[in-house]
Amino acid sequence: MGDMASILVIRFSSIGDIVLTTPVLRALKRRFPRARLDFCTGAPFRVLLENSPWIDTICTPDDLPSGSYDLVVDLQNNFRSAKLRRKLTNRHTVRYRKENWKKLLLVRTKLNLFLAPKPVTERYMEGLAPFGVTPDGRGCELVPGEHERRYAAGLADPGELRLGVCFGAKHATKRYPPHLFARVLESLPRDLPLRIFLLGGEEDREHADRLMHELHGDTLQRIQNLAGACSLLQTAAVLESCDAVLSNDTGLMHMASAYGRPLIVLFGSSVREFGFLPYRVACTLFEAGGLRCRPCSHIGRDRCPKGHFRCMNDISTNDVAAAVAASLRQREEP
Repeated sequence: MGDMASILVIRFSSIGDIVLTTPVLRALKRRFPRARLDFCTGAPFRVLLENSPWIDTICTPDDLPSGSYDLVVDLQNNFRSAKLRRKLTNRHTVRYRKENWKKLLLVRTKLNLFLAPKPVTERYMEGLAPFGVTPDGRGCELVPGEHERRYAAGLADPGELRLGVCFGAKHATKRYPPHLFARVLESLPRDLPLRIFLLGGEEDREHADRLMHELHGDTLQRIQNLAGACSLLQTAAVLESCDAVLSNDTGLMHMASAYGRPLIVLFGSSVREFGFLPYRVACTLFEAGGLRCRPCSHIGRDRCPKGHFRCMNDISTNDVAAAVAASLRQREEP
């Protein structure tokens, strides 16, 4: 469909969804190397893209100037993004097809029409295929600055292995219980020279405190609780420095995926059919099989509607600890 001089990508939130757009940005720039590529996102998330080599301008919905683009790629596709598009004059518009009806059908009736689950990142790109934009086979990107990397480097001694633990999530049914996280961490081999980082935002402090309260003895000496103490890019730099990452289904999981480290992932009410597994990175997924109540939501719930929370409680702490230890052993220097 010819060349493009200007392209606008829209994705307002959240952390994981924005990180999952980065292969799209790379593919757009590869296809249209001379085009100006702008990105419109929510103010709290601008920092995630500020070091991207592919973006020319980052703006928010409040400061997006009216004007024209050759191509608008709406990866939010809701009422708010439609309102924003009406401010613009554009030759072509591509919208992300969310397939929420399939998700709701799976949640409410357990009828699974996701016969071949496709990663969200590749679904982002489906509408761009007529423009010659295709996946390049690489994963997500997230670039911390040198200041953030120096911060991360100083958190552990040389020779220590680093484990990132992303224990939070916005919705309770996506959070592995604190006492189970504690059992996993206390089961890790004592002979590993290990530094463990608890990572999360200000909203995760309470959950971090609960996890810390469940820990005892030597394990406490191995842990640094960084929840609410790091900026987003500092957290990214810590994840970049880690040898392995243990994570719930949360935005930090996708941040970690940008660095190619082994990921051990815990899915409760989440299922792979929704397309949110870490993109193109080694991943060991733990999930409770055989539960007719799962998934109970396509985004997560504040509590288990059945009251038993088996989707998380049935995940073996011993199995998770063994997977974490195996990943760390592979990174251990002889």
